[in-house]
Amino acid sequence: QVQLVESGGGLVQAGGSLRLSCTASGRTFSSYAMGWFRQAPGKERMFVAAINWSGGGTSYADSVKGRFTVSRDNAKNTVYLQMNSLKPEDTAVYYCARRLSDTLWDSWGQGTQVTVSS
Repeated sequence: QVQLVESGGGLVQAGGSLRLSCTASGRTFSSYAMGWFRQAPGKERMFVAAINWSGGGTSYADSVKGRFTVSRDNAKNTVYLQMNSLKPEDTAVYYCARRLSDTLWDSWGQGTQVTVSS
């Protein structure tokens, strides 16, 4: 199992941008697809974006398509989430995780808070 540490969250006005980072320990990072999830207060955790092991394939939740971009740098053991045109409804704790299968994720990080003010 790897350890994941998210960073880059903060307070931003609607329409602004943030870039989240998720850095992994261990030497197997590049072997796995990675994903971003978020959880707003009182709501279930939801999928945001995912990227395959090479960075050549990505997927997004409909609610963030065209605004968020997931990328990775395997040399730095880091996956990124560039968030543009942020909306108040994007406010949540954002987590990264490693994908073991289509429905199984592990090695969740501690999360980073993103707050978008209107």
